Amino acid sequence: MGVCGYSAGVGNEPKTRPTDASVDAFLDSVTPVRRRTDGLALAEVFAEVTGVAPVMWGPSMIGYGSYRYVSPANPRTRGDWPKVAFSPRKASLSLYGLKDLPDGAALLPELGVFTEGAGCVYVKKLDDIDLAVLRRLIAIAWSRSDDPV
Repeated sequence: MGVCGYSAGVGNEPKTRPTDASVDAFLDSVTPVRRRTDGLALAEVFAEVTGVAPVMWGPSMIGYGSYRYVSPANPRTRGDWPKVAFSPRKASLSLYGLKDLPDGAALLPELGVFTEGAGCVYVKKLDDIDLAVLRRLIAIAWSRSDDPV
């Protein structure tokens, strides 16, 4: 799959797309309280590193920037995807884009306590990770360009 949470929609475009939904309203509604607090802190870190305002992607992903994604497994599967993103889900914080580039994958072991999915990193709580390393990982991911076609 390559992109964690990617699911093809019509014409092999991803179903998860940018929306006009309010990031603040979404974060204010997150439960439990600890997940909301961590989500608000992540929003500050991602905005600080990227320098751009967040956008809701689908109902629960907060994304920063975008790039044109081409699936290595199926080049007909392509679409826009956030350069970096996160979602404060009930079970964990899902962080997207941090390990997509070789420099990010090499730095990832220094992050702290986490688990991995196909294209994302799961963190139970921000106290488990090194925020300086997270900032470096976000900066690396932010530098990506569109996938070659």
